[in-house]
Amino acid sequence: MPVVPFLDLAAAYQALKAEIDTAVARVLASGHYILGEEVEAFEAEWAAYCEAGHAVGVGNGLDALVLALRALGLGPGDEVIVPAHTFIATWLAVTAVGARIVPVDVTPDTGHLDPAAAAAAITPRTRAILPVHLYGQPADLAPLLDLAARHGLALVEDAAQAHGARYRGRRIGAHGHVVCWSFYPGKNLGALGDAGAVTTNDGALAHRVRLLRNYGSAAKYEHLLPGVNSRLDPLQAAILRVKLRHLDAWNAQRTTVARRYEQGIKCRELSIPQVRPDRATVWHLYVVRHPRRDALRAALAEHGIETLIHYPTPPYRQPAYQGLALAPQDFPVTEAWSRTCLSLPMGPQLAPEQIERVIDTLHHIDI
Repeated sequence: MPVVPFLDLAAAYQALKAEIDTAVARVLASGHYILGEEVEAFEAEWAAYCEAGHAVGVGNGLDALVLALRALGLGPGDEVIVPAHTFIATWLAVTAVGARIVPVDVTPDTGHLDPAAAAAAITPRTRAILPVHLYGQPADLAPLLDLAARHGLALVEDAAQAHGARYRGRRIGAHGHVVCWSFYPGKNLGALGDAGAVTTNDGALAHRVRLLRNYGSAAKYEHLLPGVNSRLDPLQAAILRVKLRHLDAWNAQRTTVARRYEQGIKCRELSIPQVRPDRATVWHLYVVRHPRRDALRAALAEHGIETLIHYPTPPYRQPAYQGLALAPQDFPVTEAWSRTCLSLPMGPQLAPEQIERVIDTLHHIDI
């Protein structure tokens, strides 16, 4: 039985092989392997695509979050409001700068940070709100921007899953103070290794991130800040430049897959994703929900259909954060998401017959 892959990265490479190989050969022949023109070109192209004033390439998505928080001056004694339902990197970034994580529950329909819960969590020590544009759909930014403005807070967006998404007609990229991106290979815009970036309209903030990513240095052997080594690799920048030219088309194909799922999946007890009307999602993931999720996943696997769970164990129940002594009952919506969510195969290389096989299998399995 042929397998329906969750995401076929090899097929994505083969689709652009000639362009990618040419770009890689160009970098190899250049003799310049750290920062330089290739990185600068991608930064300019990514900033323009995101409708942002500045983009700074860094080593990976977690570093993008950490360096953004550091550039904003966050540290010990500060509090950062984060969603309870997210990949742990969102929390790890706050830990990395020594600030205190303040998790809040998420909305039942989208799994995004709940603005009302965020408002209730603000204290005199709160310095930032860190929403996640989960699964490819933007979080509800308007009330969060209002909260940030009224309380003098930074809004730091985790956009690791939202390459090309729009909120109220405008691309994600500079609604808040700074937006943090991952180009992990499985992302809508994915490198062939680790890579990340931040985008912002704040030139001074972008400059601080540039310093921090490169040993705190603007000129060789002059170190203005205690920085780190987190520079976007020119090889990855060249690959991302190729893929960026195809991002809108691939996102459109993801939308085609999602629409067919929406039209075709008519299963009792299976909930499909809800997209709010003021947002344009890019369908990084297609996440359904079912009360017997684990049985459903096992049945799909028996029929050769790969799925994943995003995310089975919330950060507050991970051993890394047991010291915070957070109670699962304080996050009932997150608990419900973690028990019921299941990500179906999704990607621009998913063939029509594979999509139909997923739909037909969902209709015929008995759990």
